[in-house]
Amino acid sequence: MFAIGEASRQSGVGIEAIRFYEREGIIPRPERAANNRRQYSKTDVGRLIFLKKCRDLGFPLADAKALLDLSEEHGADCGTASQIAASHKQSIRKKISDLKRLERALDEVTANCSNGSWHCPMLLSLREH
Repeated sequence: MFAIGEASRQSGVGIEAIRFYEREGIIPRPERAANNRRQYSKTDVGRLIFLKKCRDLGFPLADAKALLDLSEEHGADCGTASQIAASHKQSIRKKISDLKRLERALDEVTANCSNGSWHCPMLLSLREH
């Protein structure tokens, strides 16, 4: 059994995030020692590692929770996990498209900038209605 600090260190999940996950029911509340301190098992740390990996891949917390739940079901449906991942992938593609559009817009408004000019074309274009 591990204290919250050690669970945090082993999983890479911050202490406040662990407490948040517990409050929100994303992970079960851990057992408590006689001194009322949280005691995390290897299974608990494994859940935290799983959530961290999901979050590192950009999954929204609700999807990470759904994937965690699926991973703990015996005979879990791979199709459901695949649907969650496909939806997330589509969301990422949309964000990439939006970022490329923003990049082109910034290229356009900064294209005529000249260093040291008192009348910056970029600032003027941003002021226009």
